[in-house]
Amino acid sequence: MPSRGPISAARAAQLKAANINPRTGLATDYLNHFNEAIMLLEMVPDMPECAEDFLTWSPLSYAEHFVASNFKARDLAIEAYEMADPNIRAEFDKLTSSMTSILSAVGVAMREAQQDKTRATLAEQATGWVKPLVMMTAGVINGASEADVEEIMSH
Repeated sequence: MPSRGPISAARAAQLKAANINPRTGLATDYLNHFNEAIMLLEMVPDMPECAEDFLTWSPLSYAEHFVASNFKARDLAIEAYEMADPNIRAEFDKLTSSMTSILSAVGVAMREAQQDKTRATLAEQATGWVKPLVMMTAGVINGASEADVEEIMSH
């Protein structure tokens, strides 16, 4: 397994060309997985039938997302994630796990809800919880420090 030390300029250029942050080893493309769920949830209050579309969303790990995607450098994205600094990856995994837990719980609650109004409320609450987590996760991917994330969240 390659070392986790500084990466070569060629490796950094390769990662950057693939839209993978060379400093963190993470790709923002994974956030599309969560943004898709948010987009569907945002439509529920105006179009209750979109709840059914949201209910087809299912959690995917970072690797699962890239394996299922058309991302050109998916193998590189998975490899870079696996080689990422353990502290950065732990913070990233904690945030994505939180988003997955929220979205999964909302899916369960929506399946049980009988009224469109209840589903709309659930959708609005979920987007309110998940959107800031997406922003925080983007910060981790882009190499923001914890102080930067706290600054973003204070607004």
